[in-house]
Amino acid sequence: MTEADYMRAAIEITRTGIAAGQSPFGSVIVKDGAVVAATHNTVWLTTDPTAHAEVNCIRAAAKKLQCIALNGCTLYSTTEPCPMCLSAIHWAKIDRVVFGATIGDAAAAGFKELFVPAKKLAEMGESPLIVEWGLLQEECAGLFDEWKKAALCKAY
Repeated sequence: MTEADYMRAAIEITRTGIAAGQSPFGSVIVKDGAVVAATHNTVWLTTDPTAHAEVNCIRAAAKKLQCIALNGCTLYSTTEPCPMCLSAIHWAKIDRVVFGATIGDAAAAGFKELFVPAKKLAEMGESPLIVEWGLLQEECAGLFDEWKKAALCKAY
């Protein structure tokens, strides 16, 4: 699979979440070329404000791999990780995060984002995490339109 394939898997799990009445965010964790976990945001389902796609994905991958250090993994996220998620990614020792849509795209859709770019936060914290953006950005940003059309939940 290619990096675009991994991001498309994150896009598809996001669509599953949208159809289930959840917010338009999805993530996939990959290790050694295999998808370890694919999850969407479940904030509304679980009434848990920390149940972002990335945190859910870290939890699922750690459980599957039976370890808390996810060295050698890459996390693909449809949207730029918020500071909470980026911190979780750092603490999980994931090597790299790749995202599509930006915090600006999320804010434009009505989400109350903290405008701290993920790459800048990682650099400020002296994290070894590699942060890359722009993979399938238009497709990922388009998920916000799909979510608005579904009108099954609101932004937070």
